Amino acid sequence: MATINTNFDKLAAGYLFSEIARRTKEFANKNPDIEILRLGIGNTTEPLVPAVINGLAKGVEKLSRVETYSGYGDEQGNLLLRETLGKWYQKRKVFLDPGEIFISDGAKSDSANIQSLFSKDSVIAVCDPVYPVYVDSNVIAGRTGEFSGGKYKGLVYLPCNEENGFFPDLPKRKVDLIYICSPNNPTGAVATKKQLKNFVDFAVKTKAVIVFDAAYFAYISDPKLPRSVYEVPGAKECAIEINSFSKWAGFCGVRLGWTVVPMGLVCKNSPQGKLNMLWNRRQTTMFNGASNIAQEGGLAVLSPKGVSQSQKVVDYYMGNARMIKKTLSKMGLKSFGGDNAPYIWLKTPGNMKSWDFFDKLLLEAHVVGIPGSGFGFSGEGYLRLSAFGHRENIQKAVESIYQNLKI
Repeated sequence: MATINTNFDKLAAGYLFSEIARRTKEFANKNPDIEILRLGIGNTTEPLVPAVINGLAKGVEKLSRVETYSGYGDEQGNLLLRETLGKWYQKRKVFLDPGEIFISDGAKSDSANIQSLFSKDSVIAVCDPVYPVYVDSNVIAGRTGEFSGGKYKGLVYLPCNEENGFFPDLPKRKVDLIYICSPNNPTGAVATKKQLKNFVDFAVKTKAVIVFDAAYFAYISDPKLPRSVYEVPGAKECAIEINSFSKWAGFCGVRLGWTVVPMGLVCKNSPQGKLNMLWNRRQTTMFNGASNIAQEGGLAVLSPKGVSQSQKVVDYYMGNARMIKKTLSKMGLKSFGGDNAPYIWLKTPGNMKSWDFFDKLLLEAHVVGIPGSGFGFSGEGYLRLSAFGHRENIQKAVESIYQNLKI
């Protein structure tokens, strides 16, 4: 008799977006003439740049001719794309072999799949608040107990709050996997080299592995802040880096990312090269490679024109972020992030609960954000606002907040 994986029944995170949709729909039904303005979106909105469109068109055109048609490619990804990514990393003085880079259909799937390399009894540490996929994928894998009091039993939560600058202190107990996202979703905080070095040293000493999500690296404008964990000495011994073209180049629907598993990476019971070999085996067993067309688009992003044009779109979103932060500041509202990340982490006024402020913002300003408590226990008392959106819509939303929100 077949039985289901009952770990799915433990999942609580689905409540967040379904509840946002329910409350928003209820408001819209009661107020059909009011325009709802959305600052909660974590999805890019601006069109792909010309260089990328040309690259994707080249990929399609190749498939139209017998002499250039290709079926399945290497599961690890197009070798030219991996070599080009290696050269791109070199600009940050990070040196990787193409065999350490694996092309995928996006960072989210890799963030979920990477934990399959590690034993079921691995102790998982996550920043709190946190992007849900790190938690949920480990819940599904059976590494946690039940959800209670805003937390899963068995997970090690690393609080990120105003006191520590929204970057966690080192774990106070032994852990096996540590998930770090920088720039962070949802808080917009960016780790310094010193902060990352503390975690790298801890991981090397304890044979833990850091899973470093760098999907928002392109939004870092401060040259002193690291865009890759491998800018930190020792990271190749203890860190896996996951990255994406989605937020950098608008590939949210195109789907293309990559994961770096260094040959020097080790954990307690694996020599150098073993984890790289296991990820390679996992990909060749369960994945037939990213789309040929998408990979041509990825090559176009990495071209001089592609980099330049994509950065202009990133700058556009960051212009939105500055507009949001400026308005909040004028109102006396405290916020974080938005300087080197596309997310603004707004502290709710008067110690309001996240959901109470969500309702107030929707009712008074007709603006939708994301309650911070939906990202974890330590997110209570905050709301995430996003800089993704068309400029005119962002302008409408901030004007409505400024004119209508009563604080």
